[in-house]
Amino acid sequence: MTRAVLTPTKIALSAALTLGLWGLSAMLGLSSGSSALGGFDLVARWWTGELSATEQAILWSARLPRVVFAGVVGAALAAGGAVFQAVLRNPLADPYILGVSGGAALGGTLLLTLGSFSVGVLAVSTPLAAFGGALAALAAIFAVARQAPSGRGATYVLLLTGVIVNAFAASMIMFLQSVVSAQKAQEILFYLMGALSVEGTAWPVMLGVSAAIGLSLTALFAYARDLNAMAIGEEEAAYLGVEVAKVQRVCLLLASFAVAVGVAFSGIIGFVGLVVPHAMRLVVGPDHRVLLPTSALAGAAFLTLADVSARSLFGVLGTTLPVGVLTSMIGAPMFLYFLWRALRRDAGWG
Repeated sequence: MTRAVLTPTKIALSAALTLGLWGLSAMLGLSSGSSALGGFDLVARWWTGELSATEQAILWSARLPRVVFAGVVGAALAAGGAVFQAVLRNPLADPYILGVSGGAALGGTLLLTLGSFSVGVLAVSTPLAAFGGALAALAAIFAVARQAPSGRGATYVLLLTGVIVNAFAASMIMFLQSVVSAQKAQEILFYLMGALSVEGTAWPVMLGVSAAIGLSLTALFAYARDLNAMAIGEEEAAYLGVEVAKVQRVCLLLASFAVAVGVAFSGIIGFVGLVVPHAMRLVVGPDHRVLLPTSALAGAAFLTLADVSARSLFGVLGTTLPVGVLTSMIGAPMFLYFLWRALRRDAGWG
């Protein structure tokens, strides 16, 4: 099979496309909200220094943090999905479908229920608990996957294992909801539906989340050539000098960490890691040197636009729709389509 040649023109066009999409989504995010303050005129007036103190407070304390948060979480989920699909060589792999997001949510929910605690000198925070849950889910998935036959059978074993992990995580979360107060149960429910509300979140926390995810994704981008080699096959990649086991381990850990940090603060936002990488492969091709950064930018744009759409429904529903509900409504039918297409291909139906 002939692989597409990566050219400077292709890189520039791909970067311009995704940067433009992300910039447009950010402008829409800054111009949208439940207050009367809105429209692209808001950004223009900020640029010329014409905003009042109240308008500046809305922009800097509510809208800009939300746009930044949606961007970094969307980038983590989309790039994480692309890495999972590359490492597992499974086009249906996704942190949400495989149960990694569910494990991270269970870890975060445990901390919300029990409160913070320390292990020796280490203070266990929500991101750390979410990361522990993600690693536990990943360990369970790989323990089962090792027993699976090679080929397409392994794909369906991974999917079924993800279903089981998600079911277990959901049952544990429901148990925790049943033993806490009604107020705490409502807090957990809203967290699980996936929300990007950042009111009251300090900028240092927001910058810390952005830095953690940004460093993880930067480290993943450095493995793009190795992921390209592994797409051919593990044996072929080993012949080319790739340390396959090490690359798999490091990439999965980095992707899980980025996803866990996002899930710790946003809750479960599903299918971003499935839909966005598939869409970007159609646009930029399978080369991970382009696919990973463009998926991150497109994921940031997709989640920001989904959040704007969810907030736009406020006038119709009388309440803000959790963004995780909207992404699942979009992503679940697409997942069924991708699975149906894979089954048709396996059966030789075209």
